[in-house]
Amino acid sequence: MRNFLSQKVVDIKPSGIRKFFDIVSEMKDAISLGVGEPDFDTPWHIRDEGIYAFERGKTFYTSNSGLKELKEEIAAYMNRTQGISYNPSNEIIVTVGGSEAIDIGLRAVINPGDEVIIPQPSYVSYVPCATLAGAKPVIINLKAENEFRLTPDELLAAITPKTKILILPYPNNPTGAIMEHSDLEKIAKIIIEKDILVMSDEIYSELTYKDKHVSIASIEGMKERTILINGFSKAYAMTGWRLGYACAPKEILAQMVKIHQFAIMCAPTTSQYAGVEALKHGDDDVKMMRQAYNQRRRYLLDAFKKMGLDCFEPFGAFYVFPCIKEFGMTSEEFATRFLQEEKVAVVPGTAFGDCGEGFLRISYAYSLDNLKIAIGRLEKFITKLRSQS
Repeated sequence: MRNFLSQKVVDIKPSGIRKFFDIVSEMKDAISLGVGEPDFDTPWHIRDEGIYAFERGKTFYTSNSGLKELKEEIAAYMNRTQGISYNPSNEIIVTVGGSEAIDIGLRAVINPGDEVIIPQPSYVSYVPCATLAGAKPVIINLKAENEFRLTPDELLAAITPKTKILILPYPNNPTGAIMEHSDLEKIAKIIIEKDILVMSDEIYSELTYKDKHVSIASIEGMKERTILINGFSKAYAMTGWRLGYACAPKEILAQMVKIHQFAIMCAPTTSQYAGVEALKHGDDDVKMMRQAYNQRRRYLLDAFKKMGLDCFEPFGAFYVFPCIKEFGMTSEEFATRFLQEEKVAVVPGTAFGDCGEGFLRISYAYSLDNLKIAIGRLEKFITKLRSQS
Protein backbone atom coordinates (compact mmCIF):
# COMPACT_ATOMS: atom_id res chain seq x y z
CA MET A 1 0.00 0.00 0.00
CA ARG A 2 2.87 2.39 0.72
CA ASN A 3 3.69 2.52 -2.99
CA PHE A 4 0.35 4.23 -3.59
CA LEU A 5 0.94 7.04 -1.10
CA SER A 6 2.36 10.49 -1.77
CA GLN A 7 5.81 10.60 -0.21
CA LYS A 8 5.46 14.33 0.31
CA VAL A 9 2.42 13.73 2.52
CA VAL A 10 3.89 10.68 4.26
CA ASP A 11 6.90 12.77 5.31
CA ILE A 12 4.71 15.39 7.02
CA LYS A 13 4.49 14.83 10.77
CA PRO A 14 1.05 14.87 12.43
CA SER A 15 0.21 17.91 14.56
CA GLY A 16 1.94 17.85 17.93
CA ILE A 17 -1.06 19.64 19.47
CA ARG A 18 -3.59 16.87 19.00
CA LYS A 19 -1.58 14.11 20.70
CA PHE A 20 -2.09 15.42 24.22
CA PHE A 21 -5.67 16.49 23.50
CA ASP A 22 -6.54 12.94 22.41
CA ILE A 23 -5.00 11.47 25.58
CA VAL A 24 -6.70 13.87 27.97
CA SER A 25 -10.09 13.30 26.35
CA GLU A 26 -10.03 9.75 27.73
CA MET A 27 -8.53 10.59 31.14
CA LYS A 28 -10.94 11.04 34.05
CA ASP A 29 -10.69 14.32 36.00
CA ALA A 30 -8.06 15.67 33.61
CA ILE A 31 -7.84 19.32 32.62
CA SER A 32 -6.73 20.33 29.15
CA LEU A 33 -4.94 23.63 28.62
CA GLY A 34 -3.75 22.48 25.24
CA VAL A 35 -6.22 23.48 22.56
CA GLY A 36 -6.55 27.03 21.27
CA GLU A 37 -10.33 27.17 21.28
CA PRO A 38 -12.37 29.81 23.12
CA ASP A 39 -14.42 28.45 26.01
CA PHE A 40 -17.14 30.97 25.20
CA ASP A 41 -20.18 29.97 23.17
CA THR A 42 -20.73 31.85 19.94
CA PRO A 43 -22.77 34.93 21.00
CA TRP A 44 -26.50 34.36 20.69
CA HIS A 45 -27.20 37.11 18.17
CA ILE A 46 -24.65 35.53 15.82
CA ARG A 47 -26.10 32.05 16.31
CA ASP A 48 -29.59 33.44 15.74
CA GLU A 49 -28.54 34.84 12.38
CA GLY A 50 -27.24 31.41 11.35
CA ILE A 51 -30.47 29.78 12.49
CA TYR A 52 -32.53 32.43 10.72
CA ALA A 53 -30.60 31.81 7.51
CA PHE A 54 -31.62 28.14 7.73
CA GLU A 55 -35.23 29.08 8.37
CA ARG A 56 -35.29 31.36 5.33
CA GLY A 57 -33.92 28.57 3.17
CA LYS A 58 -30.60 30.30 2.59
CA THR A 59 -28.83 26.99 2.11
CA PHE A 60 -27.55 27.34 -1.45
CA TYR A 61 -24.06 28.03 -2.77
CA THR A 62 -22.80 31.57 -2.56
CA SER A 63 -20.37 32.94 -5.14
CA ASN A 64 -16.98 31.26 -5.02
CA SER A 65 -15.29 34.21 -3.34
CA GLY A 66 -18.08 34.58 -0.79
CA LEU A 67 -21.33 36.31 0.03
CA LYS A 68 -21.33 39.87 -1.28
CA GLU A 69 -22.67 41.26 2.01
CA LEU A 70 -19.95 39.52 4.01
CA LYS A 71 -17.14 40.74 1.76
CA GLU A 72 -18.50 44.27 2.09
CA GLU A 73 -18.53 43.94 5.89
CA ILE A 74 -14.96 42.59 5.84
CA ALA A 75 -13.89 45.57 3.74
CA ALA A 76 -15.63 47.93 6.17
CA TYR A 77 -14.00 46.18 9.13
CA MET A 78 -10.51 46.45 7.62
CA ASN A 79 -11.05 50.14 6.89
CA ARG A 80 -12.47 50.78 10.37
CA THR A 81 -9.79 48.92 12.32
CA GLN A 82 -6.68 49.31 10.16
CA GLY A 83 -7.39 52.14 7.75
CA ILE A 84 -6.85 49.83 4.76
CA SER A 85 -9.18 50.01 1.75
CA TYR A 86 -9.94 46.70 0.06
CA ASN A 87 -12.25 46.24 -2.93
CA PRO A 88 -14.75 43.57 -1.84
CA SER A 89 -15.31 42.42 -5.41
CA ASN A 90 -11.74 41.41 -6.24
CA GLU A 91 -9.47 41.79 -3.17
CA ILE A 92 -11.32 39.66 -0.59
CA ILE A 93 -12.11 35.94 -0.46
CA VAL A 94 -14.14 34.10 2.19
CA THR A 95 -12.60 30.75 3.11
CA VAL A 96 -13.20 27.67 5.23
CA GLY A 97 -11.33 29.02 8.22
CA GLY A 98 -8.05 30.88 8.22
CA SER A 99 -6.22 27.60 7.57
CA GLU A 100 -7.66 27.28 4.08
CA ALA A 101 -6.67 30.87 3.36
CA ILE A 102 -3.07 30.05 4.32
CA ASP A 103 -3.07 27.00 2.06
CA ILE A 104 -4.50 28.62 -1.05
CA GLY A 105 -2.53 31.83 -0.50
CA LEU A 106 0.74 29.92 -0.61
CA ARG A 107 -0.31 27.73 -3.53
CA ALA A 108 -1.31 30.82 -5.50
CA VAL A 109 2.19 32.33 -5.41
CA ILE A 110 4.64 29.42 -5.06
CA ASN A 111 6.59 27.83 -7.88
CA PRO A 112 8.67 24.69 -7.28
CA GLY A 113 11.89 25.56 -5.48
CA ASP A 114 10.70 28.91 -4.10
CA GLU A 115 11.59 29.55 -0.47
CA VAL A 116 9.09 30.48 2.23
CA ILE A 117 10.52 32.10 5.36
CA ILE A 118 8.76 30.88 8.49
CA PRO A 119 9.62 32.32 11.91
CA GLN A 120 9.21 29.77 14.70
CA PRO A 121 7.79 28.96 17.20
CA SER A 122 4.60 29.38 15.18
CA TYR A 123 1.36 27.77 14.07
CA VAL A 124 1.75 24.16 13.03
CA SER A 125 0.22 24.53 9.54
CA TYR A 126 2.78 26.86 7.95
CA VAL A 127 5.51 24.33 7.20
CA PRO A 128 3.17 21.60 5.85
CA CYS A 129 1.30 24.10 3.66
CA ALA A 130 4.55 25.46 2.26
CA THR A 131 5.78 21.92 1.59
CA LEU A 132 2.56 20.87 -0.10
CA ALA A 133 2.75 23.98 -2.28
CA GLY A 134 6.19 22.81 -3.50
CA ALA A 135 8.23 25.38 -1.58
CA LYS A 136 11.28 24.98 0.61
CA PRO A 137 10.53 26.16 4.17
CA VAL A 138 13.31 28.33 5.60
CA ILE A 139 13.06 28.52 9.38
CA ILE A 140 14.02 31.50 11.53
CA ASN A 141 14.46 30.48 15.15
CA LEU A 142 13.04 33.33 17.22
CA LYS A 143 14.58 34.11 20.59
CA ALA A 144 13.05 34.52 24.02
CA GLU A 145 15.38 37.43 24.78
CA ASN A 146 13.72 39.31 21.88
CA GLU A 147 10.25 38.41 23.21
CA PHE A 148 9.96 36.12 20.18
CA ARG A 149 9.69 39.09 17.82
CA LEU A 150 11.17 38.87 14.34
CA THR A 151 14.18 41.18 14.06
CA PRO A 152 15.44 42.83 10.86
CA ASP A 153 18.81 41.07 11.16
CA GLU A 154 17.15 37.67 11.45
CA LEU A 155 15.04 38.35 8.37
CA LEU A 156 17.95 39.65 6.30
CA ALA A 157 20.03 36.58 7.15
CA ALA A 158 17.26 34.27 5.90
CA ILE A 159 16.56 35.96 2.56
CA THR A 160 18.13 34.42 -0.55
CA PRO A 161 17.54 34.95 -4.30
CA LYS A 162 14.96 32.12 -4.06
CA THR A 163 12.88 33.77 -1.32
CA LYS A 164 9.28 34.35 -2.44
CA ILE A 165 7.35 35.12 0.73
CA LEU A 166 7.68 35.70 4.46
CA ILE A 167 5.01 34.37 6.80
CA LEU A 168 4.44 36.89 9.58
CA PRO A 169 2.55 35.17 12.44
CA TYR A 170 1.54 37.95 14.87
CA PRO A 171 -0.09 38.03 17.36
CA ASN A 172 1.70 34.74 17.73
CA ASN A 173 0.54 31.22 18.42
CA PRO A 174 2.11 29.74 20.61
CA THR A 175 4.11 32.50 22.32
CA GLY A 176 1.55 35.31 22.54
CA ALA A 177 4.19 37.69 21.15
CA ILE A 178 3.19 40.77 19.17
CA MET A 179 4.92 43.07 16.69
CA GLU A 180 4.39 46.78 17.24
CA HIS A 181 4.28 49.50 14.57
CA SER A 182 7.98 50.33 14.90
CA ASP A 183 8.89 46.64 14.53
CA LEU A 184 6.74 46.26 11.44
CA GLU A 185 8.15 49.38 9.78
CA LYS A 186 11.64 47.85 9.89
CA ILE A 187 10.39 44.54 8.49
CA ALA A 188 8.38 46.32 5.77
CA LYS A 189 11.45 48.22 4.62
CA ILE A 190 13.30 44.95 4.04
CA ILE A 191 10.31 43.34 2.30
CA ILE A 192 10.15 46.23 -0.17
CA GLU A 193 13.92 46.45 -0.71
CA LYS A 194 14.23 42.71 -1.33
CA ASP A 195 11.10 42.61 -3.51
CA ILE A 196 9.31 39.77 -1.75
CA LEU A 197 5.81 39.12 -0.44
CA VAL A 198 4.47 38.71 3.07
CA MET A 199 1.64 36.55 4.37
CA SER A 200 0.40 38.20 7.56
CA ASP A 201 -1.63 35.82 9.72
CA GLU A 202 -3.76 38.11 11.88
CA ILE A 203 -6.31 35.62 13.20
CA TYR A 204 -5.63 36.90 16.75
CA SER A 205 -5.72 40.59 15.80
CA GLU A 206 -8.64 41.37 18.14
CA LEU A 207 -6.91 39.68 21.08
CA THR A 208 -4.19 42.17 21.95
CA TYR A 209 -3.66 43.58 25.45
CA LYS A 210 -1.13 46.38 25.04
CA ASP A 211 -1.95 48.68 22.18
CA LYS A 212 -4.25 48.30 19.20
CA HIS A 213 -3.14 45.66 16.70
CA VAL A 214 -1.29 47.02 13.67
CA SER A 215 -1.33 45.20 10.32
CA ILE A 216 1.80 45.33 8.19
CA ALA A 217 -0.54 45.89 5.23
CA SER A 218 -1.34 49.34 6.67
CA ILE A 219 2.27 50.48 6.24
CA GLU A 220 3.00 52.46 3.08
CA GLY A 221 3.97 50.25 0.15
CA MET A 222 2.88 47.02 1.84
CA LYS A 223 -0.77 46.48 0.89
CA GLU A 224 0.29 45.45 -2.62
CA ARG A 225 2.79 42.94 -1.15
CA THR A 226 0.63 41.42 1.57
CA ILE A 227 -1.71 38.43 1.74
CA LEU A 228 -3.62 39.17 4.93
CA ILE A 229 -5.21 36.21 6.72
CA ASN A 230 -7.97 36.56 9.30
CA GLY A 231 -11.17 34.89 10.42
CA PHE A 232 -13.92 34.49 12.97
CA SER A 233 -12.80 31.53 15.08
CA LYS A 234 -10.84 33.30 17.80
CA ALA A 235 -12.34 36.77 18.12
CA TYR A 236 -15.98 35.71 17.86
CA ALA A 237 -15.74 32.19 19.36
CA MET A 238 -16.82 30.66 16.03
CA THR A 239 -14.34 27.78 15.66
CA GLY A 240 -16.88 25.21 14.45
CA TRP A 241 -18.43 27.57 11.92
CA ARG A 242 -15.24 27.27 9.82
CA LEU A 243 -15.15 30.81 8.52
CA GLY A 244 -12.10 32.80 7.54
CA TYR A 245 -10.97 35.24 4.88
CA ALA A 246 -8.01 36.64 3.02
CA CYS A 247 -7.36 40.11 1.63
CA ALA A 248 -4.80 40.40 -1.15
CA PRO A 249 -3.89 42.21 -4.36
CA LYS A 250 -6.42 41.34 -7.05
CA GLU A 251 -3.87 39.51 -9.20
CA ILE A 252 -3.03 37.14 -6.35
CA LEU A 253 -6.61 36.87 -5.14
CA ALA A 254 -7.81 35.76 -8.59
CA GLN A 255 -5.50 32.75 -8.37
CA MET A 256 -6.61 32.01 -4.81
CA VAL A 257 -10.24 32.03 -5.94
CA LYS A 258 -9.36 29.60 -8.71
CA ILE A 259 -7.92 27.06 -6.26
CA HIS A 260 -10.78 27.60 -3.81
CA GLN A 261 -13.27 27.20 -6.68
CA PHE A 262 -12.06 23.72 -7.58
CA ALA A 263 -11.27 22.43 -4.09
CA ILE A 264 -14.02 23.95 -1.93
CA MET A 265 -16.62 25.79 -4.07
CA CYS A 266 -17.57 28.21 -1.28
CA ALA A 267 -17.51 28.59 2.49
CA PRO A 268 -20.62 27.36 4.38
CA THR A 269 -23.52 29.62 3.52
CA THR A 270 -25.12 29.81 6.98
CA SER A 271 -21.73 30.57 8.49
CA GLN A 272 -21.32 33.46 6.10
CA TYR A 273 -24.63 35.02 7.16
CA ALA A 274 -23.58 34.60 10.79
CA GLY A 275 -20.29 36.28 9.90
CA VAL A 276 -22.13 39.33 8.58
CA GLU A 277 -23.88 39.68 11.94
CA ALA A 278 -20.60 39.21 13.83
CA LEU A 279 -18.89 42.04 11.98
CA LYS A 280 -21.90 44.35 12.16
CA HIS A 281 -22.79 43.93 15.82
CA GLY A 282 -20.07 41.87 17.50
CA ASP A 283 -17.73 44.55 18.85
CA ASP A 284 -19.14 44.38 22.37
CA ASP A 285 -18.81 40.58 22.39
CA VAL A 286 -15.18 40.82 21.36
CA LYS A 287 -14.51 43.43 24.05
CA MET A 288 -16.09 41.24 26.74
CA MET A 289 -14.10 38.16 25.74
CA ARG A 290 -10.86 40.14 25.42
CA GLN A 291 -11.32 41.49 28.95
CA ALA A 292 -11.89 37.97 30.28
CA TYR A 293 -8.80 36.65 28.49
CA ASN A 294 -6.74 39.53 29.82
CA GLN A 295 -7.84 38.75 33.37
CA ARG A 296 -6.74 35.14 32.89
CA ARG A 297 -3.47 36.24 31.30
CA ARG A 298 -2.62 38.43 34.28
CA TYR A 299 -3.57 35.65 36.69
CA LEU A 300 -1.22 33.17 34.97
CA LEU A 301 1.70 35.59 34.83
CA ASP A 302 1.26 36.42 38.51
CA ALA A 303 1.04 32.72 39.40
CA PHE A 304 4.21 31.94 37.44
CA LYS A 305 6.03 34.78 39.18
CA LYS A 306 5.01 33.47 42.61
CA MET A 307 6.18 29.94 41.82
CA GLY A 308 9.41 31.17 40.23
CA LEU A 309 8.62 29.95 36.72
CA ASP A 310 10.22 32.09 34.04
CA CYS A 311 7.83 33.49 31.42
CA PHE A 312 8.05 36.65 29.34
CA GLU A 313 4.90 38.75 29.23
CA PRO A 314 2.86 38.03 26.10
CA PHE A 315 0.54 40.75 24.82
CA GLY A 316 -1.49 38.85 22.22
CA ALA A 317 -3.61 35.76 21.48
CA PHE A 318 -4.53 33.57 24.47
CA TYR A 319 -1.33 31.68 25.18
CA VAL A 320 1.60 31.88 27.57
CA PHE A 321 4.93 30.23 26.81
CA PRO A 322 6.73 29.52 30.09
CA CYS A 323 10.31 28.23 30.17
CA ILE A 324 10.92 24.86 31.87
CA LYS A 325 14.63 24.47 31.06
CA GLU A 326 15.59 24.50 34.75
CA PHE A 327 14.11 21.02 35.19
CA GLY A 328 16.52 19.28 32.82
CA MET A 329 13.78 17.63 30.78
CA THR A 330 12.69 18.03 27.20
CA SER A 331 9.39 19.78 26.62
CA GLU A 332 7.87 16.46 25.57
CA GLU A 333 9.08 14.73 28.73
CA PHE A 334 7.81 17.51 30.98
CA ALA A 335 4.39 17.63 29.31
CA THR A 336 4.05 13.84 29.39
CA ARG A 337 4.94 13.55 33.08
CA PHE A 338 2.73 16.50 34.00
CA LEU A 339 -0.20 14.83 32.25
CA GLN A 340 0.46 11.41 33.78
CA GLU A 341 1.13 12.62 37.32
CA GLU A 342 -1.15 15.64 37.67
CA LYS A 343 -3.71 15.09 34.90
CA VAL A 344 -3.16 18.42 33.17
CA ALA A 345 -2.48 18.62 29.44
CA VAL A 346 -0.25 21.33 27.99
CA VAL A 347 1.55 21.35 24.66
CA PRO A 348 5.33 20.90 24.33
CA GLY A 349 6.96 23.92 22.74
CA THR A 350 8.55 21.66 20.13
CA ALA A 351 5.12 21.14 18.55
CA PHE A 352 5.68 24.62 17.07
CA GLY A 353 9.28 24.19 15.92
CA ASP A 354 12.58 22.91 17.26
CA CYS A 355 13.36 26.25 18.92
CA GLY A 356 10.35 25.67 21.15
CA GLU A 357 12.43 23.17 23.11
CA GLY A 358 12.47 24.05 26.79
CA PHE A 359 9.06 25.78 26.67
CA LEU A 360 5.41 24.85 27.07
CA ARG A 361 2.34 26.36 25.45
CA ILE A 362 -0.44 26.91 27.95
CA SER A 363 -3.74 28.20 26.61
CA TYR A 364 -5.88 30.47 28.75
CA ALA A 365 -8.94 30.04 26.55
CA TYR A 366 -10.40 28.22 29.53
CA SER A 367 -12.35 29.32 32.59
CA LEU A 368 -10.54 30.98 35.47
CA ASP A 369 -11.77 28.17 37.74
CA ASN A 370 -10.12 25.54 35.56
CA LEU A 371 -6.96 27.62 35.30
CA LYS A 372 -6.73 27.90 39.10
CA ILE A 373 -7.04 24.13 39.53
CA ALA A 374 -4.49 23.47 36.79
CA ILE A 375 -2.00 26.02 38.17
CA GLY A 376 -2.34 24.49 41.62
CA ARG A 377 -1.37 21.15 40.10
CA LEU A 378 1.51 22.76 38.20
CA GLU A 379 2.88 24.33 41.38
CA LYS A 380 2.68 20.97 43.14
CA PHE A 381 4.44 19.28 40.21
CA ILE A 382 7.36 21.70 39.91
CA THR A 383 7.79 21.85 43.69
CA LYS A 384 8.24 18.09 43.61
CA LEU A 385 10.72 18.35 40.71
CA ARG A 386 12.75 21.00 42.53
CA SER A 387 12.88 18.93 45.69
CA GLN A 388 14.29 16.01 43.70
CA SER A 389 17.06 18.03 42.09
